[in-house]
Amino acid sequence: MNLVIKNTGSWYTVLTDEGERVECKIKGSFRLRGIKSTNPVTVGDHVDILRNQEGTAFITGIHERRNYIVRKSINLSKQSHILAANVDQACLVVTVANPETSTTFIDRFLASAEAYSVPVIILLNKTDLLDDELHRYQEMLVNLYETIGYECLQISAATGAGTDILREKLRGKVSLFAGHSGVGKSTLLNSLIPGLNLKTAELSDAYNLGQHTTTFSEMIPLPDVGGGWLIDTPGVKGFGSFDMKPEEMSSYFKEIFHFSKDCKFNNCTHTREPGCAVLKALSEHYISESRYKSYLSMMQDEDDNRYREPE
Repeated sequence: MNLVIKNTGSWYTVLTDEGERVECKIKGSFRLRGIKSTNPVTVGDHVDILRNQEGTAFITGIHERRNYIVRKSINLSKQSHILAANVDQACLVVTVANPETSTTFIDRFLASAEAYSVPVIILLNKTDLLDDELHRYQEMLVNLYETIGYECLQISAATGAGTDILREKLRGKVSLFAGHSGVGKSTLLNSLIPGLNLKTAELSDAYNLGQHTTTFSEMIPLPDVGGGWLIDTPGVKGFGSFDMKPEEMSSYFKEIFHFSKDCKFNNCTHTREPGCAVLKALSEHYISESRYKSYLSMMQDEDDNRYREPE
């Protein structure tokens, strides 16, 4: 099937069954089908194309997606932005410093991945830069997320530490890479694929924030690992939930869902109801405060559209 391997906004690069790369645009009718997305076609999509005499083509149809990763659009809150489709796993690249990735961002990404059936590996990068205190904090995060059921790898793209294990995890799979700008995503991809030479940038001194180096999404073939693909995406500032109903939110937090089965009421929101097993587990420290705060934050997204991208 024809595969979308690059999206620059207005143009899409499609890899045909014959191995040819064709530059495509979208037929205007796509935008009239009620697809509430800033990008109705995304990398990873299998599509039908119609060639024209100029050597380019139009995308005329999208095959059914197995899954996808979606977030609320930055500027248009009623629309979504699809990061990628038909992925085997997502690799969330985070750092505990330089810059710091908040647990709220991690939890929002994990919940969105749960909602659309995408397994996640958390990659804690820049381990070579950590002092003893930060290293203890990182170990605490690893313990938290591994206890919940998420695989965590502590790596250093700069030194190569842990990347051999990661490379095995990527073997033969389509893997989405996501994270804040500045967490070393491009450096990591460069280390996984020698000769790739993705652009990297230093952190902004003023705010200790990353600068965007990837401006579009692209699928990159991963050599020597059984035909795997890596999907590079632009750095994400925040992760607003999209089309998640409050009554379904607990099912996207694994540990909250586990305890919710014992709640007194079937429609318990786990906020103030009597006989709430989740609140009991929270008070007994079986559920972490940080995860519960993320849950409450996402519960409010749908109610009052309170989520905003941080400046």
